[in-house]
Amino acid sequence: MTESQGTHEQPYSSPVSPASSVSSFAPLHPEWPPPPAYQPAVESAAPRGKRTRRPVGLLAAVAIVAAAVGGGTAYAFQELTGEDTVAVAGGSTTVVPTGKRGDVAAIAAAVSPSVVEVNATLADGSSTGSGVVITSGGEVVTNNHVVSGATSVKVRTSDGKSYTAEVVGTDSSKDLALIKLQGASGLKAAALGDSRGVQVGDPVVAIGSPEGLTGTVTSGIVSALDRDVTVSTDENQGQGRGGGGQWPFQFGGREFNGDTGSSTTTYKAIQTDASLNPGNSGGALIDANGRVIGINSAMYSSSSQASSSSDAGSIGLGFAIPADTVKSDLAALRAGSTS
Repeated sequence: MTESQGTHEQPYSSPVSPASSVSSFAPLHPEWPPPPAYQPAVESAAPRGKRTRRPVGLLAAVAIVAAAVGGGTAYAFQELTGEDTVAVAGGSTTVVPTGKRGDVAAIAAAVSPSVVEVNATLADGSSTGSGVVITSGGEVVTNNHVVSGATSVKVRTSDGKSYTAEVVGTDSSKDLALIKLQGASGLKAAALGDSRGVQVGDPVVAIGSPEGLTGTVTSGIVSALDRDVTVSTDENQGQGRGGGGQWPFQFGGREFNGDTGSSTTTYKAIQTDASLNPGNSGGALIDANGRVIGINSAMYSSSSQASSSSDAGSIGLGFAIPADTVKSDLAALRAGSTS
């Protein structure tokens, strides 16, 4: 549910006019005037159902207005199912202090607590990636390929605490997944930004857990937008399952990090030269104001046929799923989608 951004409530007026109320009290003598003593009663005769429902209608209107505003201020929304609120930052909102805009140290300090390490146990090995906390109650967005086929999932937060997590929903067509940390509360949620406002050349910071190094921070710029990235939807491929410990993907008509197989999906991605390595998948790509504008999902290794993830390295060709895609997919993920 979206919080109000300063709407002004109009004074309540009864939908029942005095004239219509009077006619209902004196149908037998039209010339008979209503006694003054009854006027207060007429004013209080407004339907009680209207009064109790009015705040709901008002809040719904506020939600529509907030959604229409889009880029002006920060706001939060909450599903009617009672889920924790997800912080959604507008175009001018800053998570870091205004004077620290673009300061990598300030961005890292503000957002690192919202990025976690994700370890999945699989039938044929394990998978290590990252995730972004989106609610204080422990909802975490990560890549589908990090948790697909997992028999169990463990998450470690930036302060070293470990949690068992359950997979709530997955969307292989967008390479996204939502997991929920069991028994978690009071976590710091990241602010999801408006990726439509991202421009080529914008400075960005990436935070994740490459090679299990939780909280690793790198920086760079947005290299390109709307890149077509094709990834496998096969659970038997990806991190920890061959392919050099990385998720194979196709870009520009070429395959990287191994064979993507016959079952694939293509999505629009933000390209960045911020250093990404195995384990960064599912982590955060952050703008100068500290807003998460993308979920890191694919990176090209300098050794695309490496025998182990330790032989792989970043050459500045990485891709992230836009934050707007995450926000549009969140309801389906929360509903338990397993596509």
